[in-house]
Amino acid sequence: MQSTFKMTRITAYLISALAIFNSSAQTTDAPTEVIKIKGHEPHDALGNLSRQLSEQGVDFSAAGGVSALPVMNGMMGDRIKVIIDGAELTAACANQMNPPLSYVSANQVKSTQVIAGLTPVRSGGDNIAGVINLQQMRAQFADTESLSWQRGYVAGEYQSNGDQWLAGIGAHWASDTWSIDYQGAYEQSKSYDDGNGDKVLDTLYESQNHALTMAWRDSQQQLSTKITAQMIPYQGFPNQYMDMTDNQSLGAHIQYQRELATGGQLTGYVNWQSVEHEMGFFSPEKPGMMPMVTDATDRSYKLHWHLPTQQIGAYSSQITLGHELFDYQLDDYWPALAGSMMMGPNPYININNGQRQRIAVFADSDTEITDNWVLNAGIRIEHVRTDADEVQPYNDSPMMGMPNVDATAATAFNQADREQTDNLVDATLATKYTIDPQQSLELGIARKNRAPNLYERYSWGRGIMATTMIGWFGDGNGYVGRIDLQPETATTLKATYQRDDANNAWQFSVSPFYSRVDDYIDANVIDTFNRGTQPSTARNILQMTNVDATLKGISAHYTYRWTQVLGADEWQLRSSAKYTHGEQASGRELYQIQPLTIRVELSQQWGHWRQTVRVEHVEQKDRVDQQRLENRTDAYQVVDWQVNYTRANWQLNLGITNLLDEFYRQPLGGVSIAAQKAGQTQGFENVAGAGRSINFGVRYTF
Repeated sequence: MQSTFKMTRITAYLISALAIFNSSAQTTDAPTEVIKIKGHEPHDALGNLSRQLSEQGVDFSAAGGVSALPVMNGMMGDRIKVIIDGAELTAACANQMNPPLSYVSANQVKSTQVIAGLTPVRSGGDNIAGVINLQQMRAQFADTESLSWQRGYVAGEYQSNGDQWLAGIGAHWASDTWSIDYQGAYEQSKSYDDGNGDKVLDTLYESQNHALTMAWRDSQQQLSTKITAQMIPYQGFPNQYMDMTDNQSLGAHIQYQRELATGGQLTGYVNWQSVEHEMGFFSPEKPGMMPMVTDATDRSYKLHWHLPTQQIGAYSSQITLGHELFDYQLDDYWPALAGSMMMGPNPYININNGQRQRIAVFADSDTEITDNWVLNAGIRIEHVRTDADEVQPYNDSPMMGMPNVDATAATAFNQADREQTDNLVDATLATKYTIDPQQSLELGIARKNRAPNLYERYSWGRGIMATTMIGWFGDGNGYVGRIDLQPETATTLKATYQRDDANNAWQFSVSPFYSRVDDYIDANVIDTFNRGTQPSTARNILQMTNVDATLKGISAHYTYRWTQVLGADEWQLRSSAKYTHGEQASGRELYQIQPLTIRVELSQQWGHWRQTVRVEHVEQKDRVDQQRLENRTDAYQVVDWQVNYTRANWQLNLGITNLLDEFYRQPLGGVSIAAQKAGQTQGFENVAGAGRSINFGVRYTF
């Protein structure tokens, strides 16, 4: 109650101040800094990449410290395509502990782009929610003929909650034909405390990422090569039964661009990434004994032809043609545990030589029909093939006099026809109408498809232990795959109205959407178990299945800018609101839908100083998936404050996150298995958010 009173009082002060500023503000012709709905360029910052993407409308399902799963338009994980420098990476884990976003740190990202729902077919297939594009390569050339030092930086940050340390380093050499760039990042954190001062168990982690980019160019072409390496020696996952005990990745990416003599451009990408991933237990905060090993390889290439602009009558059209090939291979096995009758004597082979191959062709065009109308139209055809070899359980012996359900399931799986093929057709038709210089309207419809991933199809175990190792949902339940799953097909309608001030003082946009998903991959209960003796410790075993579902929602953004008010050079207000609703055709709620979320940010620029106050309000979550035993969560508000000082080569940051030390449970946090195992809770309660933290950072450029 006291926290709510503080929040109401602060909000009242903000609203009163804004009313005064609005009545006395004087606008200028200077360009305004507006919310970029589809793009964002970070400034070599440390900190959380998830925080940067959340400013562009991406929610996150909580996981480990660097492995949160993105959520867009109420859809999570593989339904979102994450592309890093043209490469499409795949999570190589039964719990998706190493999603694509975990392979880059915030200081390594040059720019980000988020496109929800209506994605052009050239932006990628095999997704139904949208695309997150990250640009990491930094091919920047100089005017000198000889390769010479250009610039570098070192940066560090400390966060008191969790005793978290972050460090980054960058270096750049260049000539007029060569560019060499290195970006490195390191993070380490203990488990953080919630708003009540209690430790949130199993939220500790350590991670480091490295990227070396080399590029060469002449007057017609450019060749860029990126080598990446990641090492995560440990990462706690409070909402999973196991933790990450090692993740090592090595990748190589090549990008080639050539200006064609006939006009237009040819762009080619080649990508390779190898991942060695291990799960187990490393912390007394969630003890246990069981190893799991995953080895995976991503290989792909893309060829895109950007044809010269075609003039067809009064129309002007830019056409892109493409051909893409993706090959993903996965081995997932659980070594036998010495001396264990249940987990031995053989290794448990979960996925044996899993294969997922995609081949695609597409045609995409942007056509300027008139000075006011622009039309995007495209079609994409993909062929997806998945397969896996035979598997085996730990043993074939009865368990405590009961039938060995995993042995029976392995026999049925091995006798089944495991090869599956899917033919997918994506199509997008979107138009933008410029009403006048200050107003625009975008309308569109898209059909998008996603084929099942290897775990959705080939996770075959039926026992409690085997099924609870499967699933990236953080709900404490167990999951079984289904070989004959059908691809998801989403038909999405979306509109965006945007209005700008003639003097660039403010901007407003609103975007409603509606998606009908045929063969949405959900899950049905096939069995139950209990981790304790109370009803609150009961969990379900579910099997993947296809259902029909609908998702709909609306988001709005408003930005206002004042200059030379109350002695400050600039004031800026950023605000957003977003609401999403999702349910099956039967009326059952979909899992992990973010409730109404409102964000308000007020910043002040005064010389070299910039101060920001950010308020986030999340409504109570009362629409939950009963079959997954999803919890309701209360409404909460979080206030952050930050001040930055920039001068010459130095940048200093001081901030306090969760200023009022609000206690809250994350609506997309999943349940705390670590707390339940430690006896801190009577059942499975949602993972709590972080309490107050005092943060200090410094960056020096040389």
